[in-house]
This record gives sequence, structure tokens and C-alpha cells, in this order.
Amino acid sequence: MLKTISKIGNSQGIIFDSALLQLARLKVGDEVNVEVHAGGTITIAPMAPTVIEASKAAETAKRLIKKNSELFRRLS
Repeated sequence: MLKTISKIGNSQGIIFDSALLQLARLKVGDEVNVEVHAGGTITIAPMAPTVIEASKAAETAKRLIKKNSELFRRLS
């Protein structure tokens, strides 16, 4: 797919149209890893989302609630 580098504000960039985003399985707001290789080749790869186990999330939430219980009481 041929793209042209465009001026975007004070920067330059490449516009990803919706077809390209769909092919790459990307959406606005997704994080990507950009690498520049020898010879000037650039790769853009989607970052894998961080998955947190439900039990660990519940444990962390309980700890934060306990630690900040006085604050939450005053805010309610």
C-alpha cells in the first residue's frame, strides 16, 4: 500500500485510513511499537494489551479500599 508523508501541525505523519486500520486490526487510541531498522525500514506493530487476572484485580481493589477507607468515607 503506497502512502505519502503529510504535514500534520508542526509534525509529519502518515494517515491511516479505515481500511488500513481494519487490515492491521487497529483502532484510534491503540498503542503501537515503532522500530527503525538498518537501511531505514520502519515497522509498526500493535502492542499486546496487558491482561490482569480477576483475582489479582480484586485483591488490589480491596487493598486500595482498605488503605483509603477514611478518604472514601469523607467523600461519600
